[in-house]
Amino acid sequence: MNRVPAFLSAAEVEEHLRSSSLLIPPLETALANFSSGPEGGVMQPVRTVVPVTKHRGYLGVMPAYSAAEDALTTKLVTFYEDRGITSVVPSHQATVLLFEPSNGTLLAVMDGNVITAKRTAAVSAIATKFLKPPSSEVLCILGAGVQAYSHYEIFTEQFSFKEVRIWNRTKENAEKFADTVQGEVQVCSSVQEAVAGADVIITVTLATEPILFGEWVKPGAHINAVGASRPDWRELDDELMKEAVLYVDSQEAALKESGDVLLSGAEIFAELGEVIKGVKPAHCEKTTVFKSLGMAVEDTVAAKLIYDSWSSGK
Repeated sequence: MNRVPAFLSAAEVEEHLRSSSLLIPPLETALANFSSGPEGGVMQPVRTVVPVTKHRGYLGVMPAYSAAEDALTTKLVTFYEDRGITSVVPSHQATVLLFEPSNGTLLAVMDGNVITAKRTAAVSAIATKFLKPPSSEVLCILGAGVQAYSHYEIFTEQFSFKEVRIWNRTKENAEKFADTVQGEVQVCSSVQEAVAGADVIITVTLATEPILFGEWVKPGAHINAVGASRPDWRELDDELMKEAVLYVDSQEAALKESGDVLLSGAEIFAELGEVIKGVKPAHCEKTTVFKSLGMAVEDTVAAKLIYDSWSSGK
């Protein structure tokens, strides 16, 4: 008799993953395993992207298997340019499928938007833990969408910043962010104002051309570059990309998908997993960039944690 898969809504996913901080330990392990090659037990191809040119959209397919969790997933994610501005439909939408790895049975279909937001922010927090300056007092967030909220949540849980600033191309959205979140957030009128003297910078924008320039960045700052996930899109300029020590989640993916890396010609120093393993140093005394493209195994870790929590509560 075939088992009927569970269908978990965004609210149910949120219920079983209340804090992104829960993801940090298993994600650190997954990142280290990924950077260990086949012996790490992570099977993950670079995402397949199908352009929907007529409607200025993309469909991404992201499968992965993690031996550590004995978990098999595929995420289907769509992105439509300008959709967040012109429609109530979000620009990014995602669904995660969790399978029984021993026989391929579909166990669960989960809303992937919450998973994507929380696991991405958790990985940025991991990178920041290793790469931020020893004394980090000022946090700057560029962008005011879903990822800005998820990053703010975990960064204020994991770190103690004395000042938090935000900038967004539409200032009203930055002001809404500041009014919505717990804690004091300074709304800035320009990127240059927002990043001046900042120790940690998070870029979570829909920019396709550079918005953050090296001449504005404090020497020794750490930048989590999360937006610009296509090979012809940028958030950071050449000067910043070339002068900073560059870390990525996946070197293979960065050399295929990241416009910040490809168009600047910047040299990748290490994968984050190599830093976690201790085989590559964390140059926290220098300006560092972590280019985050997001990996399928991150969704696998989150989906397994959510499913186990849901199953235990049935």
